[in-house]
Amino acid sequence: MVKTGVHRAARIAALGLAALAAPGAWAALVQVAVQDGAGKPLPGAVAFLDSAQARRQVKPLVGAEVAQEKRRFVPEVLVVTAGTQVQFPNHDTVRHHVYSFSPAKKFELKLYSGTPANPVLFDQPGVVLLGCNIHDQMVGWILVVETPYYAQADAAGAVRIDKVPPGEYTLNVWHAGLPVGAPAVARPLLVAEGGAPVTVRLAGAVP
Repeated sequence: MVKTGVHRAARIAALGLAALAAPGAWAALVQVAVQDGAGKPLPGAVAFLDSAQARRQVKPLVGAEVAQEKRRFVPEVLVVTAGTQVQFPNHDTVRHHVYSFSPAKKFELKLYSGTPANPVLFDQPGVVLLGCNIHDQMVGWILVVETPYYAQADAAGAVRIDKVPPGEYTLNVWHAGLPVGAPAVARPLLVAEGGAPVTVRLAGAVP
């Protein structure tokens, strides 16, 4: 009788652990404080969580765009998931010539006004540096990720990634102030219920 009770208790405990591990059973809030080498906040930094499970769940975004307004890219930094098509509407009264030579996506939208007929497909992960062949001061970035778990830092350098399933991830943190071509800073992260905030310093980033 005692043996049966022990087996039953073990089975209940195992089922409880399985329920916790099951996708959707519960989700955590991942908080990341992003700082520069001097320990000051880095607004606009992007943090994203990568794992095999996350890559299986990622889907293209709808309606993504980088506009040109007052001879600037708006937003200056856009985060999209792999497979997303991005429009580049020109809201200025002058024409622009948008391009990128980045390995993650090389493309060119020759001198135009209005909105090009075809969006640009971003299907490879990585950092895409944008420029305008007419206006050298115009610089922008598209960060392509293979995960639905990402967010940008607020004015205090704080990132909040909500509804993250438990598991082992690689936490990646990137900022436009990093040297051109520099990858995101990566570190392992175990996501568990009620996890403590994480601080990441980007020593090479310029605010």
